[in-house]
Amino acid sequence: MGKLIYLMNVSLDGYVETPDHGLDWTTVDDELHTWFNDQTRSLDASIYGRRLYEVMAAYWPTGEDDPSATDAMREFARIWMRMPKIAFSSRLERVEHNSRLVRGDVGALLEGLRHEFDGDIAVGGPNLAGQFVRRGLVDEYRLVIHPVVLGAGTPFWPEVDAPLRLRNLQTRAFASGAELRTYVPS
Repeated sequence: MGKLIYLMNVSLDGYVETPDHGLDWTTVDDELHTWFNDQTRSLDASIYGRRLYEVMAAYWPTGEDDPSATDAMREFARIWMRMPKIAFSSRLERVEHNSRLVRGDVGALLEGLRHEFDGDIAVGGPNLAGQFVRRGLVDEYRLVIHPVVLGAGTPFWPEVDAPLRLRNLQTRAFASGAELRTYVPS
């Protein structure tokens, strides 16, 4: 059985987006984008919360045709289109691009996906991921920490009832100044 991986860009002070949902504070150069491509390529599926699904679906289906896209971005567009995607939302009416819409209990959803997919599954979107975190269902946390302090925004970590104790598996620095930190529950 594969792992459930929570992976996102995060500011030094723990936010994944600004209060107005901005993402322009990240520095995703070709080195980091290639790393994201490798991570995504290794997955069997991705689970998205509504807002993250809408952000991804607004760009990546046509990202390969964007004249300003780098080779790494065009490659990610191809990987993303092939990737089975599960959009978890009570608001969306339909999804596209090799995606399916689900509702209900996150634990039941994960159990079903683990029977369907043998490999790793990523969860993205802090609100949805928070439900998995609070229930102890995340097997690995991959934070790509950017050297910027936002001061406010949407937090990576949800509120928890008890300390979430983690053990560091890996740290990697990127030329952009971003740093990967990988943790597992201890």
